[in-house]
Amino acid sequence: MRVVVVGATGNVGTSVVEALTAEPEVTSVLGLARRRPGWQPDGVEWATADIASDDLVELLRGADVVVHLAWLFQPTHDPVLTWRVNVLGGIRVFRAVVETGVPALVYASSVGAYSPGPQDRAVDEGWPTHGWPTAGYTREKAYLERVLDGVEAEHPDLRVVRMRPGFIFKREAATGQRRLFAGPLMPARLVRPGLLPIVPDLPGLRFQALHSLDAADAFRLAVLRPVRGAFNLAADPVLDAGELARLLRARTVRVPTPAVRAALAVGWGLHLLPASPHLFDAVLRLPIMDVRRARDELGWWPRHTALDAVGAFLEGLRDGAGLDTPPLAPDTSGPLRVREFRTGVGTRP
Repeated sequence: MRVVVVGATGNVGTSVVEALTAEPEVTSVLGLARRRPGWQPDGVEWATADIASDDLVELLRGADVVVHLAWLFQPTHDPVLTWRVNVLGGIRVFRAVVETGVPALVYASSVGAYSPGPQDRAVDEGWPTHGWPTAGYTREKAYLERVLDGVEAEHPDLRVVRMRPGFIFKREAATGQRRLFAGPLMPARLVRPGLLPIVPDLPGLRFQALHSLDAADAFRLAVLRPVRGAFNLAADPVLDAGELARLLRARTVRVPTPAVRAALAVGWGLHLLPASPHLFDAVLRLPIMDVRRARDELGWWPRHTALDAVGAFLEGLRDGAGLDTPPLAPDTSGPLRVREFRTGVGTRP
């Protein structure tokens, strides 16, 4: 079986590549990325391609399965650019899959594709996927869900799988995620149990997470098994301020959500924070997902808890961990993270 992984050098992509190259049924793995990594696991070939502009047809020709993971999170201050790469680039991947006759497409959607939903009960994969309209990430994920609706209707022989994971963490992705979402001012080495005295308790903030290795195992199973449709992916427990406080040996302090949102808006507007306040709005409205379909039809069960995943992230954050790939490289920020400031936080990719 030949598998092409589009977006193979990020948090999930590196884990998926490792999972596939260790799978006996997979005989060939081609990893696509905009920039070639120094990281070279056994059994993977590399090719460079920009999904928004380069020819993808020849790269996908002959594949049995295409796994599409590529996503541009930044710059949040340039939604036209992220739309061009994520949405129009994603459409180009889907069209290349169809044109080359690849039998199966496994696409990384997200909990962020879901419309606002309940947090006191879990929803299944039938919950509406219209995202939250003001956040670029959720808007783009929701749009591609509609595109895939059309692809499936026009090409019923194509096996389409949509993976909808919660927040995905691993140690090696910590520095890259800090750059994408927290920015250069975050004192990463201080984020350790016993040092942070408090965890803000925001009303209504509950979310799900999983380890990148467990997400990769779900993608591996979706490649191998004749399944179709959407699968929610998350580990227990559902996370809130109380769970995070126990992990950090801190206490919770109730903080009004409007005050936090206002502070984020100021930081983002001054280019001190890369994550927009609109993403914060979306996170507060995410539903809690029921993962029984992944268990019953994929045979997937996470080996790590959600707290394990967050703990691995925090450890990597303190250690400045990373991998030798452009998205995860630990040393791209420069001394005192000066390169992050030079690129205008949230302004350029």
